[in-house]
Amino acid sequence: MIRITQIRLPADHTGEQLEQKIRKRLRLPAGIPFHWQIRKRSLDARKKPDLSYVYTVDVTAEQEASLLRVCRDDKISLVSEEPYGIADIMAQAGHPKSAPTRRPVIAGAGPAGLFCAYALGLSGYAPVVVERGKTVEERTADVERFFQTGVLDPSSNVQFGEGGAGTFSDGKLNTLVKDPHGRNRFVLETFVKFGAPEEVLYDAKPHIGTDVLTGVIRRMRNAMEETGVTFRFGTCLTEYRTEGGRLTAVGVERRGNADADHAGGTEWIETDLLVLAVGHSARDTFRMLSARGDLIMEAKPFAVGFRVEHPQAEINLTQYGERYAQRLPAAPYKVTARAKNGRGVYSFCMCPGGYVVNASSQEGYLAVNGMSYAGRGGANANSAIIVSVTPEDYGGSSALAGVQFQELLERRAFLLGEGRIPQQLFSDYCSDRPSHSCGSFESARCGAGVWGNLRGLLPAGIEEAFLDGMRRFGRTLPGFDRPDAILSGVESRTSSPVRILRDKRLMSPVYGIFPCGEGAGYAGGIMSAAMDGLKAAEAVIHTAEELSSTGRA
Repeated sequence: MIRITQIRLPADHTGEQLEQKIRKRLRLPAGIPFHWQIRKRSLDARKKPDLSYVYTVDVTAEQEASLLRVCRDDKISLVSEEPYGIADIMAQAGHPKSAPTRRPVIAGAGPAGLFCAYALGLSGYAPVVVERGKTVEERTADVERFFQTGVLDPSSNVQFGEGGAGTFSDGKLNTLVKDPHGRNRFVLETFVKFGAPEEVLYDAKPHIGTDVLTGVIRRMRNAMEETGVTFRFGTCLTEYRTEGGRLTAVGVERRGNADADHAGGTEWIETDLLVLAVGHSARDTFRMLSARGDLIMEAKPFAVGFRVEHPQAEINLTQYGERYAQRLPAAPYKVTARAKNGRGVYSFCMCPGGYVVNASSQEGYLAVNGMSYAGRGGANANSAIIVSVTPEDYGGSSALAGVQFQELLERRAFLLGEGRIPQQLFSDYCSDRPSHSCGSFESARCGAGVWGNLRGLLPAGIEEAFLDGMRRFGRTLPGFDRPDAILSGVESRTSSPVRILRDKRLMSPVYGIFPCGEGAGYAGGIMSAAMDGLKAAEAVIHTAEELSSTGRA
């Protein structure tokens, strides 16, 4: 296979022009057949008004080695790729003829848990997935009801339920994680297999959108059930048993409107293998693990701030220029700065054509997030503008200090808005005065909001850095610090506030427990969490073989 990089075409080019460019680069005479596939596509908007798409493509043709000798182009090369295959992992582990009699348990059905279960199901291990929330269909109805009425279901909301927190976000599938083993590609191909658009395989900033992602997750679950994976929704991990430093069973309890058989009591599932993929908002689980004391946990850095809204048309004009502002999809942006006081300030989870959402998961506490649908057709752009915080900011040496810090901010936000999303215009925030109405554009949000004064919600040093960052971003993207930009608070669930330590085998000090994904502190989004889930599946397979060889399985 031949790979060609740095194919540049005007932003309004056609598919035929791209094919002609490939033929020209390969010096292929007319009539000579070849097949091509886009490997990567990115938009270069640095030289306005002349925007261009830049492609990497893979080409198959006859006598490929001969073509390379003729081309003599350092941007054209022969490549061969070994796809990620769980079968190869099984072979390396000496996969047993039959699955373990004590099935692995996965706690959490977010990206990490789902892809761990998917890989284990394909490998014949038939794991049991316990998830405190509901199926994605039921969860979607609960979330919509919450947006309309403000009545929160603590077990089924924007944070909890099948698909994890990323389901009610933009469905962004980009990651900075280096991936020499092909896990990234496998995750993307799996999403496409179950209904995601093919463009996610090659776009530099791929996204699915909440409305499409929910269907992808449902179809993925149905396929997993056919491989023997069992899902236990409305079921929360509450404890576990060990013997001689090894896991022997996990205790679960039914939540919400779950079956009455086990409501209010603990059901024990015997198992040697537990994947902890609980997500970054499983605070009760973090407290249970900390109280037990046999896992090593530590507070970790994360970031907090506000959602900031701008008119999408303004962002399009700034990013694309007049020629393409109304001809290209809703424009994203990324901004980052170092504030005068030394703190990092940056955009996070940017949602073109999106909505600010009430992402609360605890009664009496309020957090916000951003969400986009596949079409990104909303009137506003929004992004979290957040400031880095470290354990030194939290005070105390507890592993749960970051959790407590998040709860402090979310309690303040809840009280400030009386359960509604508290909002303020940027100019009023700068002047420390409450807002009473919007400026030249309205907020696009899911969930009730109320105007007020967000000053004092964040600690002084973080507040100072936020203000400094906004002004710096206004110089980078004109209009970013416009007086009527709308702030919504508080953005506090950017990543897990804890890390559950694991060794090179991905195992905790308790043999058979594998901390995994964003909640355990090893991922930061859908893709990195899903890839970590695959790594956990590989570790479970190796450990299951080890147990089998010693007669413990």
